[in-house]
Amino acid sequence: MAASIIQLLPDHVANQIAAGEVVQRPASVVKELLENAVDAKASDIKLIVKEAGKTLVQVIDNGLGMNTTDARLCFERHATSKIRQAEDLFDLHTKGFRGEALASIAAIAHVEMKTKQDQEELGNLIIIEGSKLIKQDIAVLPKGTSFAVKNLFFNIPARRNFLKSETVEFRHVMDEFQRVAMAHPSISFTLIHNGSELYNLPSSNYRQRIVNIFGGKTNEKLVPVSEETELINITGFVGKPEFAKKSRGEQFFFVNDRYIKSAYLHHAIMSAYDGLLKEGNQPSYFLYLQVPPHTIDINIHPTKTEIKFDDEQSLYAILRSAVKHSLGQFNVAPVLDFERDANLDTPYQYKDKVADFPTIQVDSGFNPFATDKPSKALSSFGSYKKETNTANWESLYVGLKQDTEEIDSLSFESEEVIGKLFEEEALETNANTTYQIHKKYIVSAIKSGMLVIDQGRAHQRVLYEQFLTNITVQKAASQQLLFPLELYFSTDEMQLVQELQPTLENTGFVFDTFNTDSVQISGLPIAMAESEVSIVLEELISNLQNEIPESSFSQSDSIAKSMAKSLAVKTGTYLSEKEQENLVNSLFACKEPNVSPFQKPTFITITVEDLDKRFAI
Repeated sequence: MAASIIQLLPDHVANQIAAGEVVQRPASVVKELLENAVDAKASDIKLIVKEAGKTLVQVIDNGLGMNTTDARLCFERHATSKIRQAEDLFDLHTKGFRGEALASIAAIAHVEMKTKQDQEELGNLIIIEGSKLIKQDIAVLPKGTSFAVKNLFFNIPARRNFLKSETVEFRHVMDEFQRVAMAHPSISFTLIHNGSELYNLPSSNYRQRIVNIFGGKTNEKLVPVSEETELINITGFVGKPEFAKKSRGEQFFFVNDRYIKSAYLHHAIMSAYDGLLKEGNQPSYFLYLQVPPHTIDINIHPTKTEIKFDDEQSLYAILRSAVKHSLGQFNVAPVLDFERDANLDTPYQYKDKVADFPTIQVDSGFNPFATDKPSKALSSFGSYKKETNTANWESLYVGLKQDTEEIDSLSFESEEVIGKLFEEEALETNANTTYQIHKKYIVSAIKSGMLVIDQGRAHQRVLYEQFLTNITVQKAASQQLLFPLELYFSTDEMQLVQELQPTLENTGFVFDTFNTDSVQISGLPIAMAESEVSIVLEELISNLQNEIPESSFSQSDSIAKSMAKSLAVKTGTYLSEKEQENLVNSLFACKEPNVSPFQKPTFITITVEDLDKRFAI
């Protein structure tokens, strides 16, 4: 009989395999630990991160804590306090339920856990490294639990090498922190990164929590949404169409206080904004959906960000109509009623209010027949009549000479210019060397035939090389603004702007002051108009937030590409002959004129032979 080849895996191997799904990056650890703290009924949660979580992720809460047995058992696979039987999966009121997270984290990091229950005098300290229990002891601790996860992926170097730069990884950590904080505004949250406090969010309501996270200017952008039905209760806010951005940053769905992603429900929001947005723009929304737990299935994805709904079509219709109704009732969406006077509309929040009687103030001491002079304050204004100047206007002209005769005798330069600055032959050769077609292409004649240049891509190449030179070699000149420009950003965007400040200053920006949610700009690159600044910076931030390669040159390259794309002349822009000529000359002065910064051809050559072949029928 042949030897059996199937065997059970040891626990530490099984935990590492599970960690591959549960813990993809430091942000995954942040999510799991924050959700555990929320499930422990904490009212104050602190997140401490070092080097974007690669060195340390620590979550401290004042929740229920654990006794000695639970403290050791929580690191076992499939050990959970959240469910008891299979039926509980369809009546979930907690964030976690699988019992995999802590076992997976302990398998690939150094974990130190301190926990104490309120009624106990002493707490428990446990240290685990790569699934091995190093220490378990009693200790004097405050109420609650502290999880410190150090040296993530210390025993899987390949996974550690696959992590992105600190900026990108911290962006993901920030995303997870914001999602949990927005879902639970009644809990106060603090985020500390590399010793500096980035967020200190007090206990508040949904609107205040959104404003505290995304900056004070967010308040004026929000339109409330509220709808109650048998299937779903919807509360939250959508952004006004005029504040829509090209990036898809501020878009949040929460189902039963759990952040989810849903392309289907996102489409419902987009259809509600139909006709209100510019092409390519994305609205902000922060929507909290409450549905009966038995109508959804959360257990379909390791990260629990995807949910299966029982009746998606009905939810789509309700969500779309609720958002459309809010945009209409707050006069955000235009109404085609030419007789309606908008000034006479009753604000929505005053619809059911009872009219108050005006208060009347009576001056009991007033006497119209009193002979006293008016008070000094009143008399200081003086008479209401304006003094008129009675001086004779003719006196202004006394003593002036009558110079009419002298003026008549003057001789002026003849208007006709006899000489010519350029020879006629030279003018003929230079005239009409370029033509613009459909406000998109520039055609230029060459000896072998003609060039057809894409004006947008050509300008991108010219600007890209110009910005790259400014960033890496020499600082660009800037145009000073008469009045400084103030731009508002969220806390994480402000941090990115501060990181990019030296690079942006080389391209021509001049920054005055940095506040928590705004920045003052007093100078701009010469090629940039004041109206383009916010668009360029928003696009730059969204491009860099997605992925930034490790090296600083690549970051400079990314900034140069982003700014060139934003500022390049667009299709449909008319160019004069001088501008066309300048663009063609600038393009062929570039190091790589053949392709745009995004590796697309900038021009094509059509030879005389090609044209001859076309006409040869």
